Amino acid sequence: MKILIVGLGSMGKRRARLTKGIDSSIRIAGIDTAESRRVEATDLGLIDAAYPSIAEAVATEAPDAALVCTAPLTHAAIISELLDNSLPVFTELNLVADGYEENMAKAKEKGVLLFLSSTMLYRRETQYIKQQVAAFGKPVHYIYHIGQYLPDWHPWENYKNFFVGNARTGGVREIFGIDLPWLLDAFGDVTHVTVQEDSISDLGLPYPDCVTLLLRHASGAQGVLAADVVSPKAVRNFECFGDGLHLFWEGNPKALYEFKNGDKQFVDTYTSFEHDNRYSDNIVENAYVDELTNFFACLRGEEASRWSFEKDLAAIRIMDKT
Repeated sequence: MKILIVGLGSMGKRRARLTKGIDSSIRIAGIDTAESRRVEATDLGLIDAAYPSIAEAVATEAPDAALVCTAPLTHAAIISELLDNSLPVFTELNLVADGYEENMAKAKEKGVLLFLSSTMLYRRETQYIKQQVAAFGKPVHYIYHIGQYLPDWHPWENYKNFFVGNARTGGVREIFGIDLPWLLDAFGDVTHVTVQEDSISDLGLPYPDCVTLLLRHASGAQGVLAADVVSPKAVRNFECFGDGLHLFWEGNPKALYEFKNGDKQFVDTYTSFEHDNRYSDNIVENAYVDELTNFFACLRGEEASRWSFEKDLAAIRIMDKT
């Protein structure tokens, strides 16, 4: 198999490394307009060839599929070009609905897969929470706080120089884009949203740095979702409770608990997990591997994707209220 990876920044390099780990025989052609990134990815042994444009890569490589790992606001045009070449597409979070209707229609017309990343749906902790809530069968409430000081997201670059500094694709919106899909999957469609926003930092952002949502789900569940880019310590604290159910999660595989038989008990969802030390301990590589494995299985017609452009429109509508 031959694949293209469009965008050789931190996520493009991660996808390349993990793809080689899944199947070392896959040939990867990297595409980036920046020569320095093409050279770096080549020198690291992450890609087998490098190109400055999709057109050149497609003409030379005749690829089987493509991954889009560029900044969100560039996705729509890149996806469209890849679909024009009848390529199945895996794309990172879009955060905005630019080109959604057109690209969904084009993928259908071409008969090719349009796969949307939603890595939190592949976390075993979120799947355990979903299973327990479904088995409980009664309304629950949850409180969920996610935050991290924005300059710490990519310490190797200024936060104003990549997409989280943009008003349309800012850090708070990125958090919602990551976490709303699994919340909608676990608790159901949202019927009502209340929004509270504030700016309490000196980061000079073109968007509020703290946003809290009160979400009412059609299932009867109700949640408080608070996101910020000011917390000095990276935090992901989730608590779900009902009359007979109490779950706690601190965002990493070592910190999922349930209250059972009068005691707070650890829930072991991973026998082992991989962590990239450049990121907070809330980020594990296993979910990225499982997501890519699902994509390759979808290409073979063996599995269905867990998220989609159609489903994502519901999450974007919620984000657009902020």
